[in-house]
Amino acid sequence: MIRVSGLTKQYGARRAIDNLTFEAEQGEVLGFLGPNGAGKTTTMRILTGYMPPTDGEAIVAGFDVVSESLEVRRRVGYLPETVPLYTDMTAFDYLKYMADLRNLPTAENRVDEVLEMVGLSDRGSGYIGNLSRGMRQRVGLAQALLHKPEVLILDEPTVGLDPNQVVDFRKLVRDIGKERTVLLSTHILSEAQHICDRVLIINKGKIIAEDTPENLQARLVGGEKVSLRVRGDADGLEKVISKVKGTKEVTMKDSNTAEFEFAPGNDIRPEVAKTIIKEGYDLLEMRAVGMSLEEIFLELTNTEVKKKK
Repeated sequence: MIRVSGLTKQYGARRAIDNLTFEAEQGEVLGFLGPNGAGKTTTMRILTGYMPPTDGEAIVAGFDVVSESLEVRRRVGYLPETVPLYTDMTAFDYLKYMADLRNLPTAENRVDEVLEMVGLSDRGSGYIGNLSRGMRQRVGLAQALLHKPEVLILDEPTVGLDPNQVVDFRKLVRDIGKERTVLLSTHILSEAQHICDRVLIINKGKIIAEDTPENLQARLVGGEKVSLRVRGDADGLEKVISKVKGTKEVTMKDSNTAEFEFAPGNDIRPEVAKTIIKEGYDLLEMRAVGMSLEEIFLELTNTEVKKKK
């Protein structure tokens, strides 16, 4: 688990993170989201004992990151954004070396296990310098998993992975997160939508939202959004939909597709369908529309800018 309270980091006159407070439980994948420069990497470096905070407290796996830094490092697996690897070593030898540094028993067996976990069983004898960037990222992840950490911290872990590797990585993180605490940072918000149980959005060093992706969507939209498509020209469709009691925010997305919203618990989709068919339109499709994390992030950051003005 991770417990953070009032965490602050000052670089001269610049405050990289400002009074962060959050928690992550065992068996939870927490997405740490924000644009480049938001303070994600600084926070992760503090949580892994790489640097001390200016102020505040951070407890990782039950130990303080400042006064009990060594204990924290024994229990944390860390994949930094830029993975430090020895390119003149094979993947197996590198992982064996890292396992020996940690005094792991049966190190060779454990190396074989993590190579299989990250899909590199057939690349263990290959030199790291000859591996693709995506393969090197996997070696870095294997290193982070070697000692079966209680907490896994991943900083922009999908950088350099191709689409197939990203899908495999998502599944791996979900499996790991069933037993461990996983903190995953990314500026690719759709990534967290597929992986995380809960998301924490940070902007300019401050937390601006924290919840599940679904709850964030409900809080911001304030209702249900539906997209419908009709055959041919939809001239006048927006006006027809607006006549149905309970509709709001009706907009045309293109010549034959419209979106509308309605309040939670007041499902008016059957009435909308009957109305547009009665008016002579051929209804081809009607489906719920979710708000993406990209849209949520833009909405929240724009709100923050307006507040400051």
